[in-house]
Amino acid sequence: MDDDRFLELEIKLAYQEKLIRELDALVRSFGDKLDRTDRELAALKQSIRSPEVPVGPANDKPPHY
Repeated sequence: MDDDRFLELEIKLAYQEKLIRELDALVRSFGDKLDRTDRELAALKQSIRSPEVPVGPANDKPPHY
């Protein structure tokens, strides 16, 4: 009887360890994605603060001037 209980505990522990590894990988993945998103947001904010002046026809005066 004790052997069965010990086996059940070992099985539960193995499943929990597997689940922890999977959750750790998921958290790391979300962390990486969050880091990328933060960098993209910072770049967007920077581009809004200092917009680049378009070069070319957009700055040319229309022909009727």
